[in-house]
Amino acid sequence: MMDWLRDNVWAAWLMIAAVLGLAELASLDFTLLMLAAGALTAAGVAAFFPGLLWLQIVVGLITAAAMLGAIRPMIVRKIHHGTELKTGTAHIIGRSGTVVKEIHPDGGGSIRLGGELWTARPYDEISTIAPGTRVEVMHIDGATAVVYPVGEPLHHQLDLPEPSQDPKPSDPPQS
Repeated sequence: MMDWLRDNVWAAWLMIAAVLGLAELASLDFTLLMLAAGALTAAGVAAFFPGLLWLQIVVGLITAAAMLGAIRPMIVRKIHHGTELKTGTAHIIGRSGTVVKEIHPDGGGSIRLGGELWTARPYDEISTIAPGTRVEVMHIDGATAVVYPVGEPLHHQLDLPEPSQDPKPSDPPQS
């Protein structure tokens, strides 16, 4: 057995790498995977330098340490700190829209939000929000967006007359 192991050290390193890789499937921590990478490089060194066990161990340890110090943190950061997937109405909260129909505390208003029309009511339940006003969605209540104004009315975007441009009865009609 010892003669076979001495002649096939690379196979022993491959078996160690395989065991560590399989154990990684149970832990999903990426630590054992980095150690398996070290064992694989040790197997490569053993294939070329079968009699230099110290070199195999040193190269395997350096590789494992480099993987644990440099590669593993990047992988963990990518997996655990990626963008959060928002589903349902959660992706709407915090977005801005424009009031299309005046919003009253008792409901009945509507906003345009990303090309869609939503029924809306004010967040504070006492405000009336004029058409053209930019609003932010605070939360969703059923199928109604609960909004808060964040800007002045934008009359030019909705083709609404400016409040100061209302024709007076004494002015002649324009053609």
